[in-house]
Amino acid sequence: MLDQNLTQWDKFIGVPHYTLNLPGYPLGDGMNGTPIGLNNDPLQVFKVEQENGKPVLHISGQIYGGLSTKQELGNYHFKAEFKWGTRKYEPRLTAKRDNGILYHAKGNHGAFWNVWMLSQEMQIQEDDMGDYFAIGPGMDIRAAYRTEDNELDWIYDPAAPLKSFGIGQPGRCRRGRNRERPLGQWNTIELICLGPKSLHIINGEVVMVLENSRETKPDGSQGPLTNGKIQIQSEGAEAYYRNMQIRPITAIPVEYR
Repeated sequence: MLDQNLTQWDKFIGVPHYTLNLPGYPLGDGMNGTPIGLNNDPLQVFKVEQENGKPVLHISGQIYGGLSTKQELGNYHFKAEFKWGTRKYEPRLTAKRDNGILYHAKGNHGAFWNVWMLSQEMQIQEDDMGDYFAIGPGMDIRAAYRTEDNELDWIYDPAAPLKSFGIGQPGRCRRGRNRERPLGQWNTIELICLGPKSLHIINGEVVMVLENSRETKPDGSQGPLTNGKIQIQSEGAEAYYRNMQIRPITAIPVEYR
């Protein structure tokens, strides 16, 4: 999926931060302001490099952005290797390194924070790989409200009852366990989507199962959300992806049932 010119992908670059030197572009706070827009990437936030003769996606993190598939996808198994770089940028210079895989993304670029599409999110953040964020749509997750890392939050628990997440409800559910490897090491991340169900998998372990993916329609009603674009984030931290694969499926792979 990663050719040198990213021909199967679109880039959308958000609002450059005041701290950047970018003549000719209006600056903002990273979220509020004028986004650079579609397929205009003056700082090469997203670019393909070569490592041992194989392509690696390098995300600089300098500006919030999204790299989205040109095609909408459903019923698939996404798999890639991921690691953090060392650089961080405003407005997250002192925050955790952050990234994410947005899926079932639909509608306009820039609908959320002037950069991302409305979507489901498998969070890729330091210590939080596999979390869920609702960026517009919603899902149901078996979750318990308890304390972890001195923070009270909803946490995935396969023995708990289903809890709704989305607009007007909690927007985040934390992964069941932290399976991330130390900074600088490669992690294997997988996202399985089949109909309205999805699995977040980190280094071979299912850290969350999500049910009943849905979207809110213009008339206010809700309906199933089972396909859309995949959008890879740039969110203030340098990151790398390699060995990226997307394959169609008709059932949950045996090893994760």
